[in-house]
Amino acid sequence: MPQTTDTVTSSSKTKRAYRKGEPLSGTERQLASIARKRANQKEIKVFVEPDIKAMLMEMCKEEGVSQADVLQRLIKREAERAK
Repeated sequence: MPQTTDTVTSSSKTKRAYRKGEPLSGTERQLASIARKRANQKEIKVFVEPDIKAMLMEMCKEEGVSQADVLQRLIKREAERAK
């Protein structure tokens, strides 16, 4: 006698964005990355003088971190100092 049970099969799960044989294009990967970042971060865009940008890049290189990491630390440090 066949048994009827509620079983979860792999076909009922949500599919991954990347499928073997159908890789995402560069644009699709970039858009997905931006969407993930926007979920818990805010974007800022600034223009700075070239020598300031060079200093920022040097700080990043020396510390081995991203520009965002350096800017976050600098902003936090200045905010705490101003209190």
